[in-house]
This record gives sequence, structure tokens and C-alpha cells, in this order.
Amino acid sequence: MKPIKAITAGCMLLTTSGCSSVMSHTGADQGYYAGTRANVNMMKSDDTSWAMMPLLAIDLPFSAAMDTLLLPYDYLRSDNDKAAESPKIRVQHDEEQNLATSGNPGQGIEAAPH
Repeated sequence: MKPIKAITAGCMLLTTSGCSSVMSHTGADQGYYAGTRANVNMMKSDDTSWAMMPLLAIDLPFSAAMDTLLLPYDYLRSDNDKAAESPKIRVQHDEEQNLATSGNPGQGIEAAPH
């Protein structure tokens, strides 16, 4: 019975740690160590609140460990076209097209007259 408790505790620990890594891997391919990079970028950002900093510092080693475990998965995904999968890249592309056509981001589609 003890091995089952240890396995359960281990699975629960894995699911509650490395939040940035898990979030980075649920979207499109972001490269290697995406969760760790996200943590570091948020810690460097001036837009990150002071309340978030300790949480990021706690999550950083867990995200690094999770990213290390997910290296084979990242390697398998490395051949995919990132632009086709990433909503962020598609939105950026659409905004660039809107800016080029209208000169105003987010205003590329003309409103229908009422």
C-alpha cells in the first residue's frame, strides 16, 4: 500500500509544480525551456507586481526541472511550424496586416454603414 501513496504523492507534486512550464507546453511550440524563460522574463519585467515575484522565484526551480523532463517532447515538436500553431503569432500577423492596410492597429476591417 505504501508504494501507491508514494506514487500518488509524486504525481500530485508534479502537477502542482512547474506552473510556467506546464502553461508554456499547453500552447504552441515555444522552444526549449519555455517555462523557465517565461519565469525569468516575468521577473525582469517592470509590469510584474511585487506580489508575483516570490511566486515566480518559488516556481523557477520547479519549472526548470519540468522543462528538463520535457526536453524529449520539445525535441519532437521542434520540426513543427511555430507560426501555424501559435495563436499569438497569428494575432501579431493579423495586427501587422491591419496596420499596413489602415494605418491603425485593430482597425483593419471597415465598419458596415448603418
